[in-house]
Amino acid sequence: MNPVVTLTFYRLKKVIGWDAIFYVMSQFAGGVAGTAVAFLLLRMALAHHEVNFAVTQPGQRGALVAFLAELLISFLMMSAVLRFSNHPRLARYTGLAAGVLVMLFITFEAPLSGMSMNPARSFGTAVVSMEWYGLWIYFTAPLLGMMAAAELYVRTKGIHSVICAKLNHGGTARCIFRCGYAQQQATARAGSVPGAAQQRSLSQSAG
Repeated sequence: MNPVVTLTFYRLKKVIGWDAIFYVMSQFAGGVAGTAVAFLLLRMALAHHEVNFAVTQPGQRGALVAFLAELLISFLMMSAVLRFSNHPRLARYTGLAAGVLVMLFITFEAPLSGMSMNPARSFGTAVVSMEWYGLWIYFTAPLLGMMAAAELYVRTKGIHSVICAKLNHGGTARCIFRCGYAQQQATARAGSVPGAAQQRSLSQSAG
C-alpha cells in the first residue's frame, strides 16, 4: 500500500513497469478514498483539532528535523524488509519485524514528523483536510531513504540476492512478481537429491 515500497522494488527489478504504475495510482487513490470515507462517517470527530484528519506534519523541531527523521525511519524499514525477506530462515518473520519497527517509530519518531514513510497516506489526509504544510517531506524523504537502503543492499549482497517483492509466500496464492522463490525451492530440492542420483549411477555402472 506504499508507493515508495513499490518504486523501490521496481528499482530492484522485481516489479514490472505497468504493474508499478497501476500500483502507485491505486495507492494514492486509496489514500484519498479512505480518508474521505472516514470523514463521511466520523465528520467532526475526524476534523477535531486534536485529531485533525491524522495529517502528517513536521513537529515543533521543524521541517529539517522532520525530513531527516522520515529519511532515517524509511531507510531502517526497507533495510529490515530486504534483510529479513531474503534470508531463508528469517523470511517468515518479515511482517513481524516491520510491525515492531512501526510500533517503535510511532512511539519515538511520531512527535518529529507524524511518522508517515508513505506519500499516499500523507497525500490522502492532506487532500481531505486541505492542509499542505510540509507535504514535500513525505514525498521526498521516504523515497530517498528506501532507495538508499536498496542501493546499500545491492552493493553489499548483489541484485540477484533480492528474491521477490512479495513478502508473504505462505499458502497457494500465485505470485505476480518476478519471483525467485520457486527457483530457490527447486534448487533446494535438487540439492537434496544428488545422493540418490549418484547411487543409481553407481548401481547402473556396477550392473
